[in-house]
Order: sequence, then structure tokens, then C-alpha cells
Amino acid sequence: MMQFYQKRDFGTFISDTFAFFKEHGKNYFKNYLLINGILLILMVLIFVLGYRELFSQMMGSNTSGQNYYFEAYFQENQTMLIFVSTIVFILFLAVTMVSYSYPILYLKRLTETGDKNIKADDILSDLKSNIGRFLKLFLGLLFIVTPLAMIVFGLSVMLMFILIGFLLIFLVGPTLMNIVNFLMFDYFNTRKGFFESLSYAVRAQFSYRNGREKSPFWKYWGSTVVMYLIIQTVSSIFTMIPMMFIFGGMMTVPQTGELQQNPFEGTMGIFIFIIYGISLLFSFLMINVIFVNSGLQYYDSRTDLHRNLDLSEIDTIGSNEI
Repeated sequence: MMQFYQKRDFGTFISDTFAFFKEHGKNYFKNYLLINGILLILMVLIFVLGYRELFSQMMGSNTSGQNYYFEAYFQENQTMLIFVSTIVFILFLAVTMVSYSYPILYLKRLTETGDKNIKADDILSDLKSNIGRFLKLFLGLLFIVTPLAMIVFGLSVMLMFILIGFLLIFLVGPTLMNIVNFLMFDYFNTRKGFFESLSYAVRAQFSYRNGREKSPFWKYWGSTVVMYLIIQTVSSIFTMIPMMFIFGGMMTVPQTGELQQNPFEGTMGIFIFIIYGISLLFSFLMINVIFVNSGLQYYDSRTDLHRNLDLSEIDTIGSNEI
């Protein structure tokens, strides 16, 4: 079984992330889909059925130069659109809560019990017992971390005029992602409060607890960048296909000599939204890869537990000898 609480280098973070899914992927995604699958499917169905007509009307009126048709459609269906948007928002929050907490709680249970056959009921029990902490975490992320992140990004954008901003954004983006992920891992793996876990998440990016080892910043940052690029490359397959159909449909010249006005109408529109729905599902699945990679980084930073594990392994030496 993979050992989680241990020091890793840049390459090991990447290889162990894929090794984790090779060893535990079947059980991991089976439980994920059992817990989150219905919510994901409902969200995608409502998105496809609820917004296809809206985008069709918007595209048709814009390409025909008749914006008042879209305005009239929006006014006539305002209640329905608000209702659909509310349902999608609620489902999105529920899916986000499960998608963000599931990998953390799964890895926590796996590291504590060592059980490779974790059941969905086990994770559901952990989710229920952590609902209060998740809500506190959500409020902290929304009202504290998000405004601070916007300030940092805003300063980086302002500095883009002197070119250094491009470098700062490239450095700040993955670092903020790591800080948020470390915050969630520490918050759910310990009984710390929000601010204490946030403080640890920031400090852990730049130094280990003992302060005598080399800074882990670059291996954490590099690992996140590589995994994100891999995921975005694979995800782009799903987003590029409908875009190609959209532009292809708009540029098609039928026998009437007029350009195809609205690619969202008819069978083509349904196909495009189904592809985008699959892309949305795939994106939520791929979030798990980022979180597992972040989890390995977090376990790397917990050097206090490395020593405990090493001592326990030393104590077991000879115990199996006769």
C-alpha cells in the first residue's frame, strides 16, 4: 500500500498521483459517482434543457440583428429563467461541497484505517459529521480568502503594464490554489480553526516545520502547474469539439447563399449542449486529480507525522521474526 506521510520530490508527486488512481481509482470513483453522480446528472440535465433555448434565442437575435426579440423572450420567460438559475446554483453548491470535501475525507479515512475497500456509506457518514465545519470553511473562503485573492490578482494585473505582472500571475495562481487546498486538508484532518489552518497553509508553501530543510515552494508549485496543464489539455478535447461545430455551422453556406444563423437550433444545438454537459462532468471528475496531488503535497509538509510513522515502523522490526 502507498505510504502517504513521507517526503516526496517533484517527480514523485506526479508519479504517485497516477499510482494512487492505479491502485485505488476503481473504489475511489465508484464511491464518488454513488455519492455525487445523481447531483451531477441533474445539474447537467437542467443546464442542457434549461439554457439551450436561451442560448438559441440569444444567438439567433444577435446574428439577425434583432435584439428586441431576445429582450422580449427574456421578459416573457423571466420567472422560468430565475427558477432554473436558482436550481442550478443550489445543485452547483451541493456538487461543489461533495466534490471538494470527498477527496479530502477519502484520503483521510484511507490514511487512518488503511482500508482499501472504503464504502460510500463511510464517506457519507464523514460528510454528514463535517457539514458544520464545511459551512464555516465555505464562509471563510467566500468572505476572507476570496477578497484577499482578488486583491493579489488585482495588483498583479496592474503590474502587467511593466511586464512583471505576467510573471507574478504565473506564480501567484498555482500558489493560491495550493494554499486553498492545504487549508481544506488541514482543516478536515485536524481540529484546528479556520484561521489556524489558513496560517499553516500559507507557511507550509515556503518552509517545513523545523525550518532547517530546503523550501518546498518550487516542487509544490511545479507539481500543481504540471497536473493542471495535463488536465486542461485533456479537458480541451471536450470544449474544442462543440466550438468547432459552432463555427462550422455558422460558416456553412446553404444553397440559399445565406450563412447559417443559429447553430444552437435543432439537433445540432442538442448535440452541442450534450458535449458541454459531458465536459462539465469530466471537469468535476478531474478536480479529484488536483486534490489527490495536493493531498500528497500536504502529507509531505506534515513532517511531524513522518517521524511518528518512522518510529512505528522501527518498532515493528523483528515483530514478525521468530
